[in-house]
Amino acid sequence: MLFVCRSFGLSDLPRRGLAAYEAPLELLLLDIEAELSIWEEGRAVWSEEAFPVAELAYHLARWLQSPVAGEEGFRFDSMQADAGLIRIVGSDGGWRIGSDFVRDFWTSPVTWDVLVAEIAQFDRSVREGVAAMGIEPSFIPEV
Repeated sequence: MLFVCRSFGLSDLPRRGLAAYEAPLELLLLDIEAELSIWEEGRAVWSEEAFPVAELAYHLARWLQSPVAGEEGFRFDSMQADAGLIRIVGSDGGWRIGSDFVRDFWTSPVTWDVLVAEIAQFDRSVREGVAAMGIEPSFIPEV
């Protein structure tokens, strides 16, 4: 299982007349987007263009830092995307990523350590994409 981000961009900050350094946190989280796909066994099992990847990275990092991480699942309740668009749930075989809206989209189970390592890689990828746009990525917690 692998998160892949590409084609980073700002959706609305320029239209709002804001520079990234003056934008409040919620606007940065909403406006930094990229094409997000989830890969398994060498093929994309899910993809979404213009996905709020900074917001997802922010919430995944906060989830991993919470006392319920490893015990309770994760549900991405975005300010922009539909709630439950990305979910992480525990199962008998391990942790799976899926969606409330795409019934056929559930990854094969992985161990907690594999899941955390992939989330950490996703976090680094988003932080690097944000930095490449000239925006300081410190508003996204490091995993």
